[in-house]
Amino acid sequence: MELIKVSFEKKLILRNLMEFYQYDTSEFEDDGENDVNEHGLFDYKYLDHYWTEEGRFPFFIMQSGKLAGFVLVRKIADCEPPKFSIAEFFILKKYRRQGIGKESAHKVIEMFKGSWSVSWLEKNITAKTFWTKFIVEYSNGNCSETIQEGKPTLEFIS
Repeated sequence: MELIKVSFEKKLILRNLMEFYQYDTSEFEDDGENDVNEHGLFDYKYLDHYWTEEGRFPFFIMQSGKLAGFVLVRKIADCEPPKFSIAEFFILKKYRRQGIGKESAHKVIEMFKGSWSVSWLEKNITAKTFWTKFIVEYSNGNCSETIQEGKPTLEFIS
């Protein structure tokens, strides 16, 4: 498994993967915010910010040279230690349950040392199970549960 920073030239590839991700997560949102637009696309509204704002880091997750998913990291506070969040995290179904998610989460968190905040949609039990298990294991149980912007969240330090 390898993490590759997404260049501006590869943004369209990330946009395409983002459609699969938003399709997968649309079943967990009731508010209509994650509906397709008039062109039949979800069109992730923050995508361009990853090349126009400081503190945003997009990565492809590669497995044996093939796209397996992506992870979007945000620096959410410029303090000491800095605070980061996993804004979006996606593994294509073909690559799930092979340890790729765990390995990529571990690698990206090790890249950005500091305080971390990871949230998920409340109805997304799969995400809750994955992140809770991973974070409790990674932090040796040194994490705290909160609610941020209406979403269950775990906070820990890398």
